[in-house]
Amino acid sequence: MQLTLRTSILTLTGALIMGGLLYVTFREEAVPVDLHRITRGPMQVTIDADGETRIRDLYEVSAPIAGTARRSPVRAGDRVEAGETVVAIVEPVRSSLLDMRSRLQAEASLQEALAALHVAEADLQKAVEDRVLAQSQYDRVKALAERKVASLTRLEDATQRQAIALASEAAALARVEMSQSTLERAEAALIPPGSGPMEPDSCCIQIKAPADGVVLSVAAISERPVLPGALLVTIGDPDNLELVADLLSADAVRLAPGARASIERWGGAQPLHAELERIEPVARTKVSALGIEEQRVDVFFRLITPEEEQASLGEGFSVFARIVEWETEDAVLIPVSALFRHGGKWAAFAAEQGRAKERALTLGHRNGQVAEVLSGLTEGDSVILHPSDEVAEGILITAR
Repeated sequence: MQLTLRTSILTLTGALIMGGLLYVTFREEAVPVDLHRITRGPMQVTIDADGETRIRDLYEVSAPIAGTARRSPVRAGDRVEAGETVVAIVEPVRSSLLDMRSRLQAEASLQEALAALHVAEADLQKAVEDRVLAQSQYDRVKALAERKVASLTRLEDATQRQAIALASEAAALARVEMSQSTLERAEAALIPPGSGPMEPDSCCIQIKAPADGVVLSVAAISERPVLPGALLVTIGDPDNLELVADLLSADAVRLAPGARASIERWGGAQPLHAELERIEPVARTKVSALGIEEQRVDVFFRLITPEEEQASLGEGFSVFARIVEWETEDAVLIPVSALFRHGGKWAAFAAEQGRAKERALTLGHRNGQVAEVLSGLTEGDSVILHPSDEVAEGILITAR
């Protein structure tokens, strides 16, 4: 009897152990997952881009003549007034030193001009004597003609000779003046450098500021030779700023003038607010860091934040712009980390009664964090974030 009871107990114990092993072996284990509850709220789709600040109106002051730009009277950061502040002084080109050949040629030209002047003066003296003789002959013939002693033809000949003598004298005088000018030009070629007038302002051009503002840059502080058109000073008004962002042309076509933008990473505690003014009509080809050719275009923004809140900004400062392409105050939102593609459509796993259920979704707008759900899920539903390969339709799940 005792043996039978003992056998029954051992048999029952073995059956329980075997049943436990079978349960452990074949039971369905829940997959731990991260769950997120679908919410409704505001949503924005933005285009993000790096940009920089620019002064809207720049004035580049250039040298009007070839010469020497004297040491700059202004420095970067100086305030200037239009038509009042002298921003540059340019002295015309000075005479250069002559080499031996040029000096000998200039001295020979001087001697030639001097000899030509002597010849012209001699011709003038001869012309004066001829004029005096013609005048005396004319006076004598005129007196004889008045007494009816000389004929009218003789008087006409004397008048003509007098006119020719006067013209010859005038021509000789002009040749003397020409010879004097040639002599002065030859003498000027031998003037050594630095022997001109020494007055500080009598020979120089003072260039004044074309507009009110601040000196942004000076090409060179020290005195230097310049050619016509050489940049001397750049002037602008730092209170009149605009923002320029570099966008892909495919992104730029989705924007319209008046689009809002949030300007971040400019150094201030709060973002600045800006408004899209214009998009350049011509794109340019630019090679990205990965070696891909891209068509990019500049877009320009007007700052609408009060000036006192962005007074520290200046020319060429780096900023980061978030440009609002689309926004709404009421949308059903799902994290993009819960989405996956199935059969060419968007889908997500919803948590229903402890099991994963695949839902086909129709999505609207999407940004880097959330997407707009048009159909397939409603507010309050729970979805699985980052579904792994272990998650499948109908599988048992548990919140991690």
